Amino acid sequence: MISHFFRAATISHFVRAGAFAVICAAAAPDMATARTVYDGSWSVLIVTERGGCDRAYRYGVQIRNGLVVYDGGMVNFSGRVAPNGAVRVSVSAAQGRAVGQGRLSRNVGQGRWSGQNSTGACTGYWTAERRG
Repeated sequence: MISHFFRAATISHFVRAGAFAVICAAAAPDMATARTVYDGSWSVLIVTERGGCDRAYRYGVQIRNGLVVYDGGMVNFSGRVAPNGAVRVSVSAAQGRAVGQGRLSRNVGQGRWSGQNSTGACTGYWTAERRG
């Protein structure tokens, strides 16, 4: 009888401790929340001014902890936003590559890009606006 009580008390203790840990974890600040003023959803318009690249592209990208992330598939984005808003990005796809740089404010951004595709060199500008 004592051993049965001890096991029940021990199990009950672990259940309470587990429930307490879940409550504490839920109450703790979310480490995945924005860590920079630029983190969030952005709409980026990429416009070609010179060269044989398509005239314009629009992408929805995320900035997470200052890193540029695109989960759209056929195009790969990689980049970083500095604390002062300076941004550098590289974009690649099966047909070519491009690099861009510019600056973001809290809600908008702009810059220049240059790249290469199967038809030759291309250059242009990009603009961005925060979506969330």
